[in-house]
Amino acid sequence: MHDWLFPPADLPSLPIVGDPRRFAVRRILCVGQNYAAHAREMGADPERQTPFFFTKPGDALVSDGADPAYPGLTENLHHEVELVCALGPGGAIAGWAVGVDLTRRDLQAEAKSRGRPWDAAKGFDQSAPCGALTLGPPPAPDAAIRLSVNGQVRQSATLSDMIWDPHGVVEQAGRFWTLAAGDLIYTGTPEGVGPVVRGDRVEATVEGLVPLSFTVR
Repeated sequence: MHDWLFPPADLPSLPIVGDPRRFAVRRILCVGQNYAAHAREMGADPERQTPFFFTKPGDALVSDGADPAYPGLTENLHHEVELVCALGPGGAIAGWAVGVDLTRRDLQAEAKSRGRPWDAAKGFDQSAPCGALTLGPPPAPDAAIRLSVNGQVRQSATLSDMIWDPHGVVEQAGRFWTLAAGDLIYTGTPEGVGPVVRGDRVEATVEGLVPLSFTVR
């Protein structure tokens, strides 16, 4: 038993569909440009290559229907809908959820132009909204993934449009990190990313999973 200098922060977690227990989140890993059309809209080559990753801290998680705050230091906050896989014991995929990777696009563009890290563009507070976790097998490969803002569809694709499927993403992530229970992996976003402002209502879905919705405040 430890004596703490101050009380530790609450552990980030997700609710589980049909289960009173919660999923404790250890960290968040994200794969970039895993849909060919999105890679093209970001000016990249969509040819299949070893995926690259970036990270978000566990406390960037926004769960239980909470509304994320519009962050400071940006005038171009973007939405990116993603299928999220949650890892259980041994680093195996235990469940699935709908997530949104919020991105300070202007900060990201500046960092890219200067050859600097993306941390401030991707890993800021409340940058990882995520819906309730569904345990068990994944959604169907042809399941639709969509995001709308104020009722207007911005992103629409199927999971089969991924360059690397979720199991391939996890396998590749395991080359860089020792994966463990509690890791969330955001598996990439389809084309159609775009800006949101305060007051926008975002609705994100993956067919077969609990939808995610929030209002940017």
